[in-house]
Amino acid sequence: MKAKAKSSKLKLGLPTLLVLCSVFLFAGFFLSTLLFQDLGDVRPRLRILEESTAKGYDALAHGKTGDPFVGSIPLQVLSWKPRALYFPNFTSPELCERIIEMAKSKLEPSKLALRKGETDDSTQGTRTSSGTFISASEDKTGILDFVERKIAKVTMLPKNHGEAFNVLRYELGQKYDSHYDAFDPSEYGPQRSQRMASFLLYLSNVEEGGETMFPFEDGLNIGSGYDYKKCIGLKVKPRQGDGLLFYSLLPNGLIDKTSLHGSCPMIKGEKWVATKWIRNQSQED
Repeated sequence: MKAKAKSSKLKLGLPTLLVLCSVFLFAGFFLSTLLFQDLGDVRPRLRILEESTAKGYDALAHGKTGDPFVGSIPLQVLSWKPRALYFPNFTSPELCERIIEMAKSKLEPSKLALRKGETDDSTQGTRTSSGTFISASEDKTGILDFVERKIAKVTMLPKNHGEAFNVLRYELGQKYDSHYDAFDPSEYGPQRSQRMASFLLYLSNVEEGGETMFPFEDGLNIGSGYDYKKCIGLKVKPRQGDGLLFYSLLPNGLIDKTSLHGSCPMIKGEKWVATKWIRNQSQED
């Protein structure tokens, strides 16, 4: 009888145990799904904000503001006149798409800083893109802060010297005639600070047109009666995730006349670009 009683308990306990195991299994799966549901956005965000490091090099002892690793940011010198550098794969396509999404609903017709004697009517058609300004402090994802820090690293110019990102969209036929980013005081009046460098982060691929052009590269076309609407000279074709850096000021602080640049008309597709203008003084003052 004792044996039967023991066997009876086993028969009753085994199904119960299986049921309990199944309940705990599904409960655990359900809870883990809930717990990590919000992390779905965090993991990709962390991945696209990772710094690239060079392998095979030992980092040196560094100062309080330095990096504990040897970075790896590829670049190509495009020109010395003006000083222009190209950074392939500066950011990921995913990061570019997120910046576009931030800007899409805020776009307005792009505006111009007017010289003495100019009016909105007299400059109509010079700049036909649409755009918006977005500061890193507005972006809670950390994406713009990541890009700012990377730009500061390649320029060796502090983050707080940069203006807010100007995110621009160029559609069919839209362009920006040749111009300088630096402001000549004789044309624009006294300047509290000066734009010394510009960094363009290309957010999209372009099918045809939309190149960034430097018509005076290496001194070409200067003094030749150049038509500022013409798309000539050194041309840089936009590629998603790539960056273009050029300096508007010479090392002595004067405006570099070869830094004249523009955006060629869009022929096919659309162009998205985030521009960071960097000044010679802090913008937090």
